Order: sequence, then structure tokens, then C-alpha cells
Amino acid sequence: MAGEVRVGARKVAVIGGGPGGLYAAVLLKRLDPARDITVWERNAPDDTFGFGVVLSDETLGGIEHADPEVHHALRREFVRWDDIDIVHRGHTLTSGGHGFAALGRRTLLRILHERCRSLGVRLNFRTEAPPAAALAASHDLVIAADGVHSPTRTAHADVFGPSLTTHRCRYIWLAADFAFDAFRFEIAEAEHGVVQLHGYPYAGAGPEHPDGASTVIVEMREEVWRRAGLDRCDERESAEWCAKVFSDALSGRPLRSNNSAWIAFRTVVNDRWSHGNTVLLGDAAHTAHFSIGSGTKLAVEDALALAACLEENPALPDALAAYEAERRPVVASTQRAARASLAWFEDLAQYADQPPRRFAFNLLTRSRRVTHDNLRLRDPAFVAAVEEEAGVPPGTPPMFTPFRLGGLTLRNRVVVSPMDMYSADGNGTPGDFHLVHLGARALGGAGLVMTEMVCVSPEGRITPGCTGLYAPEHETAWRRVTDFVHAQSPGTAIGVQLGHSGRKGSTRLMWEGIDQPLPEGNWPVVAPSALPYRPGVNQVPHALTEPELGVIRDQFIRSARSAARAGFDLLELHCAHGYLLSGFLSPLTNRRTDAYGGDLAARLRFPLEVFDAVRAVWPDDRPMTVRISATDWAEGGTTAEDSVEIARAFAAHGAAAIDVSTGQVVPHEQPEYGRSYQTPFADRIRNRLGVPVIAVGAVSSWDDVNSLVLAGRADLCALARPHLYDPHWTLHAAAEQNYAGPGAPWPLPYQAGSRTPPTGRTDAPKPRLRLG
Repeated sequence: MAGEVRVGARKVAVIGGGPGGLYAAVLLKRLDPARDITVWERNAPDDTFGFGVVLSDETLGGIEHADPEVHHALRREFVRWDDIDIVHRGHTLTSGGHGFAALGRRTLLRILHERCRSLGVRLNFRTEAPPAAALAASHDLVIAADGVHSPTRTAHADVFGPSLTTHRCRYIWLAADFAFDAFRFEIAEAEHGVVQLHGYPYAGAGPEHPDGASTVIVEMREEVWRRAGLDRCDERESAEWCAKVFSDALSGRPLRSNNSAWIAFRTVVNDRWSHGNTVLLGDAAHTAHFSIGSGTKLAVEDALALAACLEENPALPDALAAYEAERRPVVASTQRAARASLAWFEDLAQYADQPPRRFAFNLLTRSRRVTHDNLRLRDPAFVAAVEEEAGVPPGTPPMFTPFRLGGLTLRNRVVVSPMDMYSADGNGTPGDFHLVHLGARALGGAGLVMTEMVCVSPEGRITPGCTGLYAPEHETAWRRVTDFVHAQSPGTAIGVQLGHSGRKGSTRLMWEGIDQPLPEGNWPVVAPSALPYRPGVNQVPHALTEPELGVIRDQFIRSARSAARAGFDLLELHCAHGYLLSGFLSPLTNRRTDAYGGDLAARLRFPLEVFDAVRAVWPDDRPMTVRISATDWAEGGTTAEDSVEIARAFAAHGAAAIDVSTGQVVPHEQPEYGRSYQTPFADRIRNRLGVPVIAVGAVSSWDDVNSLVLAGRADLCALARPHLYDPHWTLHAAAEQNYAGPGAPWPLPYQAGSRTPPTGRTDAPKPRLRLG
């Protein structure tokens, strides 16, 4: 960037006169009245898109602290409400206690314009800003608050590294000339597909709006929008179409537009937010879907953080680095929640047949920020009604309701996820460690405890420390574990996960170098195709021939018979994480040209053959599940849509449930980590196919489990790391929720510990007088 980076940011240019840019100008001028600040806005002062703006109490608190005058002006204009109405198939369900504040976007801009002028900020309306590079040469600081289509970001894309993702719905901003009395979500199943309305009041009754005013956003999938012919409608026709579809919500009143157009939402992410003395702010740096109401909120909070960092760091580079370090994790968290919310609305049709209260609860918890527990605090009667509809007994958290899986009834919804322990004796035999490890977690209250991946042959192991079920001593050792679980923790089920490492075998123990070859004693590995896991690091696998496939199928049969004799209650076939059967499913690892490669049906052929062969020898009254990687997180790999078809195929062959994981198929994957980040894949399978699912992946709290189960996104939740941290995680979850029912019985020797231990004296007398 041209121009010297000067200390103190005395001369500031702001590109874009939206709320974020204006508020940044206000704060910087307040902090240093001698600053020379100019804002460029290409539109007129009263031009704006959209109608109402929602701000959280947290954001308002920051505004009040930083500029009481702006806060006071905002408070005079706010409309506040607590309720959310969900309207679907003739049912209107109301949830209270949410707390919203909104005002008109024009009003917000007017307040900020007046505050800028009172402080001496120059406002240039109807004026295109000079290019950021030119401004950077003559200013100490350039704030690019120029929106989602930011010319600044585009001009310097090589530095900012933007990534723009266009999503699958079209939406339009409209307004109604009356005030809704709640935040309203309404679902219409129109002739061409599902259409949703997001509406909220932004102005009370007054001279400008005699009956108040509300923002109305209408949204639908792209294909529904096209089938309805809206791609050929002008602004007036679009508003009339929307008013007709939602005539009941509007009481027959029209909708008003304001340069309104159908838009496909774009998520904006940038690798960097600053370039020399130019910094991105608001939508130029990041976007979050309107369904969680965060665009203006994030921009205003950006402005607060930028001003604070400039005040605290005299050197501009340090200030801009501090600003990004402070804001990036907050924005990333918001964007994860926004992506979850927008994806829920994109796939709304798959929930249309849910019972009314479950549907409403599912909608309210869609972003994973609102959960069962905090919704129960906001509106206990609403949550109680949802639980009653779902058949949850009074006083019972949803996670402690039983679930029937084939011929097996689990007493609760918690699964100890399969976790490789790499602690076998070197010949695949489990020992005392496995007895204590699995026995402790069975005593800890989970409904189902799963073994690690148990390998079907010596060459099918991942490491020399992996367990097997291919020798008589293995069966004997596993019988010792299952006998302990059944005798000492009656009611707990124990399952075995059978698998073959494929091309990911013959590697070191995890803590010695995950996926790294053994320093010596490597055994040959096999795969669908001769593709190494890491070229130049892992060995090139042998591509299996059809006769060799038959041998491996027989190994699975032998191990399944042994597992049945060993007393396991459930068998899971491991078709995930890039191991052998997973390798057949992914187009990135299966390049075969015979009957076992090509389209998805062909890639499914061998995993289904193995499943059928195992199911044929596995006892009829014991269920089988299948773990899959629902996405490879890599271009050209298995997709979420593929996973639905994979699940459909296994369910048709008799799988009692699908255990839905993701990734670990190729080393160049790019997962989108976050809390419960894999659960949307399980949700999709469950609600499209009606197939029971086990959700796994950063499900870490009992509140998450309750939320997922009650919303109908999962039937069971598998937790790994929480059970490493706390073998009695399930019992402690029951104690923390004051639950002492059949879903979480404490073992008799442990009952004295079923209450949370005191941590110190809490009954000391409190001071009565304060003398100063």
C-alpha cells in the first residue's frame, strides 16, 4: 500500500457511510477531537436498503459505555419485545423471554449522521470515495467499511485473501406498515415449495408510521424461487406475490419495497483484515446471515474494537493487529452460528413433518447458540410443552429417555464413542487397560459403550497397538470385558466396532507420530486403488483384486462370529475415516474401473457386500450400525448429498442406525471445526430418510445432547474426549441436572458420591454494614 504508516491515525478516511463506518468515525473523533476524519458515501443521506436493524443488549452496553449520547438517542427510538412466534401448518407457538431491540435503519443512520456533524466529522454524500490506495497515500488510516461488495477488498484481493460463498436461498427485504407484536417466523408450503417469512417490528406508532412498521424478509430455495417465476418478476410484482403468500400474517395488507431485489446471501471471509494502513470493517471483512441478526451488530462491535485498539496501541501496525486478533475469534464464532442457521433454513423442507412443538424448538435452537437449557430458563412452560409432546417423562432431561435400536433398548441417549487406545499387547490382544478403560466408562452411566476399531486381521491394524478379533485369545480377552460390563453395570450395552485399516495401516502409535510409517517392521497395506495416504510418506498400497476382496469379506465374517461369542450387544461396521471400507466409498480414494469403482452405486458395492455378510452371521436380535464419513471436506470427494444416499443404502440392507462422522479420508481436508460441527450431517440423514442416527463431533455438554435429541436432529449422541476427561460424564450430567431416575442409575458402590461434593464453606455471615 502506498503511503507512510503514521503513528496516531490523525487523518482518517472512511469508505462507506453505513452504521459501522459512521460509528467508527464517531468514536475516533470522540477519542481525539483533533483528528481529521472524512466519510465518503456514494448514496444520499436517506438512501438505505432494508428497513429495521436489531441490536443485542451486549452491543448496546458497549455503545453506552463508549458514547452515552448515541446510546441515549437510540434508546428513544427502540422498539422492544420478548416473544418469538413460530407459525406452521395452522399452529402458532410462542416462546418468550428472548429480549430484542430494533429501530429503523434510516433512524439509526440519522442519529449517527447528527453525531458525526456535532463532532466535526466531514460527511461526503453522493460521492464515490477515491480508491483506497490513493487515500492511503494522503491519510494515516483508511477504514474500508464499503460493504459486502467492497471495492477495496476486491482491489487488494491478493493481500486480503477473500473467500466468498454464495448460498442456496433467495431472499428479499420488504416492509409492512404495522408492527408485529413478536419476532415472527412463518412457514408457507406454497404451490412451488416451502417459503419462509422472517418478520420483526422496528417502529412503534408515531407520525411517520401511524400503525408502526415491521421488517419482512421472505426467503426460499433458489429452485422454488425459479419455479414460482420470481426470477421474472419486478420489484412491485415480487412484493405483491409475497403479500399474497403471507396474507394471513399481514391481515391482507400490502408489503412495501425500497429498491428491493431478490438476493442470494454470500458469506465473506478474509485471510487478512488489514493492508498497510488500510483496514476492513463490517461486511467488507465478514458477513453473517440475517437469520441471526448480526450484520449491523458485528459492524458496530468492529468499530468499538478498532477504536479501542487504536487508543491502546500508539503504533498503527500494532493497533490493527490487535483489532484483528480481538475480533476474529468473535466473528468466527458468529459465522459458525450463522452458517448453521442459514443451512437450517435452506433445508427447512426436511423438517416440515415434525410435530408442531418439536418443529418450533428445532427452529429456535437451529444456530446452536440457543440451547435446551437456556431456552428452559427463558420460557420453561414452552420447553415443558415440547418435552410433553415428545413423550419425555416429567422431570426427565431428554438425554435420559430410553431408545430402542433394533432388538436392543438403551436406557439413555449417550454413547461412549469409539476411540483408538493403541494399547494392545502387540499381537492385537486387549488387556487390563481395556478392561479398566471400557469398564470405567460403563460404570459411568452411558447407555452404550463402544470399543475402539477392532481389526479383522493382523495386516488390517492401524498400528501394532491396535486390538483385533482374529485369534482365539482375542475372543477370550474381549469376553472378559463384556462379562464385566454386563455383571457390574447392568443395563449398559457394549458394542464392538469392526474395521480394516486399509491404506492407513502400518503406522506408529498416535503419540509417536500419527499416520507416520513404522521405523521398522512395516507390513504391506491394501486399498481399493494404489494411492498412498501421503505420497512420499506412507507406502503405496496394493490395489485389491476381486479374489482378495473375498478374503477380506471372510475375515469380517470370522470376526463378527467371534464378536457374537464374546458377548457384544451391538456391532458397528467402520466405513469412515479413510480406512478400507471408507476407501471404497470416496471418489478420492477409489479409482477402480471394475464393478467396485465408478459411480456411487458401484463404490458402495463392496462395503454393502461386507455388511450383508456380517449381518447374515450376526445374531438377529442384536443391532448393526454403520459409521460413515458424511463428507471428505475436500473438493471432488464425498458430499453431504452422497452421504444421504450412502445411509439410504445401508439402511435398506438392515442397518439399525447410521453413526455419522466426517473426514479423515484425505490429508488435504479442510474441516469446518466448531461446536457440534458434524451434527448437521446426521440431522440431514435422520430427517430426510427417517433413519435413526448417532451424532458425533465436538458434542461436549449435556445441554448439547438434550438440545439435539429434543429437536429431533439425532437419536443418540456419541462423545469421545468428554469421556476421556471424565469416565463418569453421564452420571455427573444427571447429578448436575438433579436427575435420579432409571436413565442414569448410580452403581451401588458409588451411590454415596451421587451428589456434587461441597467445595468450601458457603454459609458464612454476610457483611451488614459498609463503612467508608
